[in-house]
Amino acid sequence: MLAPTPDAGSVNDNVVRLAGLLDVRSVGDVRQLLNDLIDRTDGDVVVDLEAVDAVDATGLGLLVATHRRTQLLGRRLVLRHPVPSVVRILAVTRLHRILAVERTPLPISA
Repeated sequence: MLAPTPDAGSVNDNVVRLAGLLDVRSVGDVRQLLNDLIDRTDGDVVVDLEAVDAVDATGLGLLVATHRRTQLLGRRLVLRHPVPSVVRILAVTRLHRILAVERTPLPISA
């Protein structure tokens, strides 16, 4: 189950941290959360996917719709730190070419 929670780090941040599954059961709550964030803030909208285990077609549709809405407003949707399984889904669907994705940097080994 998804537990959408706004980032408690800073009031000025446009960051939403999600956890669990972004699927047909959770997409309604996440849509409302993202729409509220877009309405009350300026600048890029960042969705932290570090704790999201999987995204289904409905979740991908939500991300594309949010991308389109932010783009119409002259803003960006940024997907931050998706896990490898989510990165694979974005690559297979070629959405990584459309959506801004900030991947977790790989650790440097000596």
